Amino acid sequence: MSFVTTQDGTEIFYKDWGSKDAQPIVFHHGWPLSSDDWDAQMLFFLGEGYRVVAHDRRGHGRSAQVGTGHDMDHYAADASAVAEHLDLKNAVHIGHSTGGGEVARYVAQHGQPQGRVAKAVLVSSVPPIMLKTEQYPGGLPIDVFDGFRSALAANRAQFFRDVAAGPFYGFNRGGATVLEPVIDNWWRQGMMGSALAHYAGIKAFSETDQTEDLKAITVPTLVLQGDDDQIVPYKNASELQAKLLPNAKLKIYPGYSHGMLTVNAAELNADLLAFIRS
Repeated sequence: MSFVTTQDGTEIFYKDWGSKDAQPIVFHHGWPLSSDDWDAQMLFFLGEGYRVVAHDRRGHGRSAQVGTGHDMDHYAADASAVAEHLDLKNAVHIGHSTGGGEVARYVAQHGQPQGRVAKAVLVSSVPPIMLKTEQYPGGLPIDVFDGFRSALAANRAQFFRDVAAGPFYGFNRGGATVLEPVIDNWWRQGMMGSALAHYAGIKAFSETDQTEDLKAITVPTLVLQGDDDQIVPYKNASELQAKLLPNAKLKIYPGYSHGMLTVNAAELNADLLAFIRS
């Protein structure tokens, strides 16, 4: 397995597939998952001739289960460590959910200043901030995230099963086709990681105000979300992202869930490919 060691000594696992001469696409996963959540995209874009790269966030997947640094600044710095180690240039960075927050901070504070980024994509992503604030009254109350923390601390395995089997993929909707292997794979990825990283990550993905990150991103940025996203409400996420980003293109998918990259992979992959080629 391949690892890079960050400045604070954390070992970050990464995948790097395809020709080193091809344009790189870098994938940033959501909470509490791993780079495995991008299987459908990595195989697709590898087949289209791209170099595909993805890493496991610190404390997640196969990366080191460290006790510190579970915040958006460290997430972005770790992503930068991977990009610098592999010397990725002209890269497209695609982030899902918490990974979208990681992309926003990485591009704004590392990738653009270093001249490494060509485009960005935010999919069902958490910026500008999930928490209800005076500036963003459409956000979710702190009680929601306190509930996540309580459920995780009480029985992480059950909590993860409930999220995957319910709102994440919209499997709790009437008439939904429930895909048990998808639920099992979500649970597997989550349980590979550290309970501490997942617990601390709730604060990172819900309370980090990324307004200035979005305003600073000048590269073309595609914003995608489903209007039946039960995890990240789209009116306080993608719609605001498109307003704050200087160079954004927005697409809302009717009826699609938070986990649309998996259960609607064919359509999402086609839209991602069209944007990257444009």
